Amino acid sequence: MYWDVKYVKPLPNYQIYVEIEDGRKGIFDMTPYLEKSVFFNELKDINYFNQVSILFGAITWPNEQDIAPETLITNMILTHERPA
Repeated sequence: MYWDVKYVKPLPNYQIYVEIEDGRKGIFDMTPYLEKSVFFNELKDINYFNQVSILFGAITWPNEQDIAPETLITNMILTHERPA
């Protein structure tokens, strides 16, 4: 789909860089979500956080934490360059 994530990379300070199928690129800050729910507690471990991946076009972690595509797209800061 047009909003599927095609690339994800963990960044410092609990941020992730994402590229969406429709061409949008941006940085999403996970920090506000780490305190909202026990569901995201494991993400506070930076080694675990860095295991972010894509499953069926969505950003996920090994124990099934995920971010809804609508939330990701609405709240990411758009950028034009992929971080090194």
